[in-house]
Amino acid sequence: MDITALIVFASALFVAAVIPGPGIAAIVARVLSRGRDGALAFCFGVALGDVIWLGLAVAGLAVVANTFATVFLAIKYLGAAYLVYLAWKMWRAPADAGLASVVRPASESRLNLVFGGLAVTLGNPKVIVFYLALLPNIIALETVTVLGYVELSAVTFAVLAVVLGGYCLLAERARGLMSSPRAVRLLNRVAGSVMAGAAVAIATR
Repeated sequence: MDITALIVFASALFVAAVIPGPGIAAIVARVLSRGRDGALAFCFGVALGDVIWLGLAVAGLAVVANTFATVFLAIKYLGAAYLVYLAWKMWRAPADAGLASVVRPASESRLNLVFGGLAVTLGNPKVIVFYLALLPNIIALETVTVLGYVELSAVTFAVLAVVLGGYCLLAERARGLMSSPRAVRLLNRVAGSVMAGAAVAIATR
């Protein structure tokens, strides 16, 4: 693709990604409660969801979305349910032993985290609006080739790596300031509430 088109796309995606939404809320809440353990897998799932929406946009998003409306609806509620589960785990997380002792549950595999991040993005109304309503005004989708899609996907991963990585670092630094059991308990419950709010935002839009 033309370098100018890639720069315009990257700039628009960066602005859209920086604005907090359900996906950012889920990532920040998770890092606040659990630290960076598993954050990379979760963020990869989030970014993968963007690439899938990008592919659907290039292929003709409106037609595909209408054809598989039930599937997308199911994914949307699965993503919301996963966030509710995470919120419940955060709310009940132990605080008496301090942040350093919080261990990732054995059932929370890297694959589960990738799927969780993917489900969150596929059901995220903010992402859907970007690719459905805004993207066609940014680049001429009908001219995008397979190679062009690969280039756009690479740009998407790069931009989201910067944005999501930045949010993760800020959340981890904030988490590091908490040391007492009371502060940890409060942090876990705030993170759980944020995660639950993200679930509601996804499920109700």
